[in-house]
Amino acid sequence: MNGGGSGFLKCSDGKTRWGLYGAAGVVFVHRSETGEVTVQLQKRSAFAHEGGSWSCAGGAIEPGENPLEAGLREASEEVGAVPEPITVHGAYTFAPATDWSYVTSVVEVPQPFGNSMNFETDDVQWFSVDEVDALDLHSGFRAAWPELVELVNAAMGTETS
Repeated sequence: MNGGGSGFLKCSDGKTRWGLYGAAGVVFVHRSETGEVTVQLQKRSAFAHEGGSWSCAGGAIEPGENPLEAGLREASEEVGAVPEPITVHGAYTFAPATDWSYVTSVVEVPQPFGNSMNFETDDVQWFSVDEVDALDLHSGFRAAWPELVELVNAAMGTETS
């Protein structure tokens, strides 16, 4: 879908960001049969903002979508069909401007999934929560990660070392 939300917005803080109505993404979480908790991240391609960095799948919110719907739609476009059933464990909103925000939902899935589905994604991998800090993360995702990891740990009953 390339509708009314796709485009750059000059935000109230003077910065230009993608998503005329804001943007949204999803951190997918999975617990294996052995209890290991992993999160899915995508490696952004050179064609995307901060190419080569790791982040969650996401993008512009379209008119009529809520952030979760937008994040799930974007994820299916970028990393493939999301396995069901899903369990939503909360969301974190990064709002650097009065007229723009990025909402990241934490969603548990029944099995790992994901491949590069378009030009925006070079790779898709599942990482333990403890591995994420060592990655070259997209600056926006790095800023949100401390809040997101708290949601992941609370939802999955785990703590990082």
